[in-house]
Amino acid sequence: MPQERNGANQRRTTFSSNRQTTQSRRLLHFQPPTPPVRDVPGGAGTYSALGARLFSPPPLSRSVGWVVDKGFDFPNKLSTLIDNWDTGAVIRDDFDRLTTRGWNGYVGPADRRAFKYTTPKKRITSEDLTPNLLFSKSFHLICSPSRCQELITDIVSCRKALAAPEDSYTKPIFVWEPVPDLYICSPNHAELAGFMGDDGLDPETGEVSTLSVERACEQLLASMPLQSYALVVRAGDKGCYIAKNGGRKRRSGPGKTSKSQKALIHGALQPDTDMEALFAGLLQDDDGIIAREEIEVDPGLERWIPAYHQDGRKVVDPTGGGNAFLGGLSVALARGERLENAVAWGSVSASFAIEQVGMPSLVRNDNGVETWNGEEVQQRLQEFDRRL
Repeated sequence: MPQERNGANQRRTTFSSNRQTTQSRRLLHFQPPTPPVRDVPGGAGTYSALGARLFSPPPLSRSVGWVVDKGFDFPNKLSTLIDNWDTGAVIRDDFDRLTTRGWNGYVGPADRRAFKYTTPKKRITSEDLTPNLLFSKSFHLICSPSRCQELITDIVSCRKALAAPEDSYTKPIFVWEPVPDLYICSPNHAELAGFMGDDGLDPETGEVSTLSVERACEQLLASMPLQSYALVVRAGDKGCYIAKNGGRKRRSGPGKTSKSQKALIHGALQPDTDMEALFAGLLQDDDGIIAREEIEVDPGLERWIPAYHQDGRKVVDPTGGGNAFLGGLSVALARGERLENAVAWGSVSASFAIEQVGMPSLVRNDNGVETWNGEEVQQRLQEFDRRL
């Protein structure tokens, strides 16, 4: 397939990575009387790759890059599934270790999801990226704040070092999914509440508080210096909330404005989390100054997007839905879609991930047209766009 190039390096549309391994086997325990399910494909990177793959039929499927670590006990049926997706997966066999495995369970009267690793974890670093993966247009990172900063710094540094001299350097899109312990931060509602020191729930109903989500986003964005940041908060059956700072948009031409001019942001600085310090240096130009090329004022964005499935009976297992959402979001942004459109892509990706235990069923007809769970992805997206 034709692929964009940066010097001698082919560029992936998107790369998915979680903080340990991108492929694991899961044991899924439901509440009785539902029996447990074993050897379910898992790993946040796996579901993120699924989300990107849903919108990437062949030959685009080869532009979805991820790392698959196989231990000596890796099931053949999972290898077949990965091969059937026809992605640009980097397969690494290690017959001296077990495949990373985890346990998912539903505990308590509220069916709270719990997770733990049952075998040793394997961490992925920037050194694990092949040159092809390193020049991806977007990266999905699932890690702590400090590790996010470390990975972004390393990836940007390596890309600059390998870029051909005749090419102009372009920065990738980083989509950060924080764990409790352009730049888009996409926590779920509980992770966002953890930033702000509360639980994010409505005290009267016990459900997700939309007011709490909106207030937390306002506070966090107020601590960020540029229009380049956005928050996409995944809130389960309530959908997701998009919040992006206003400010001066970057100029497409080569000219720059005075370094003393500042971008405009809204809101009051209240949270304890110092987001500016966290991302300091990641958006600097060659002079060490944050770029401020502007041509017009962007009023920002605040909007709720509903979940695709409004009927709870359609949701069989929500595991991996958030990761699939971010895979769809990442690939849409890498292809130049607006943030609101990218969120719709993510919502559709999540909808396919949660309709069954494990991965959705991929079938190709005689003309090579793909269906997932019996539906074409683009048709589902068009239907969702009409609703919105």
